[in-house]
Amino acid sequence: MKLYRTSTVLVGVLFVLLGGLTRLATPEKVYDSENREIVHGTIGETLKYRDSTITVHRMKVAKAYVYNDDKPVETNGAFVAVEYETVRGTQDVGSNDATLTTDDGTEYRPVAATIVNGADFAEPGFARSGSLVFEVNTADLDGLTLNFVTIQFWTVLTQDVSVDLGVPDEKVAQQLVDTAAPEYVIPKSVTRVA
Repeated sequence: MKLYRTSTVLVGVLFVLLGGLTRLATPEKVYDSENREIVHGTIGETLKYRDSTITVHRMKVAKAYVYNDDKPVETNGAFVAVEYETVRGTQDVGSNDATLTTDDGTEYRPVAATIVNGADFAEPGFARSGSLVFEVNTADLDGLTLNFVTIQFWTVLTQDVSVDLGVPDEKVAQQLVDTAAPEYVIPKSVTRVA
């Protein structure tokens, strides 16, 4: 009886090792996530997020931001503010994290003042406007892409959204820095009937 249990465990371990070796034998598949669908778009385009939608309306670059009539928060870099609107469908949207990435692969997270770290959704049938502010390096603005990545708890098909913010090269990025607004006032979130 004890031999049967030991051999069962050894066979199980062997199958796990063989599965891992098979996965490593095809390295192009190691980093692919086959259970994630990414919807790509640009500013002004309404993108599907399950049966809900996300629309990024504008991007602004500023030297400081103001939240709730507090003192302006300044930086040696720049603040990139992204204003968006979500419309909630009937399905549960779950949680998501927003990141701002550049062509070089640098990843930025929202500043704490925006309170939420991703797209904020209202109740089904309602729309909500919001904004996210990122502190970025002024030398690293080209190729900015806003990503909403679904936080996944189970291994089911998830959907992410990727929005090209329209900064194609360093020349355009430098123009944005040179014409940056002195302050960006973070607007309060507004909820309305969709």
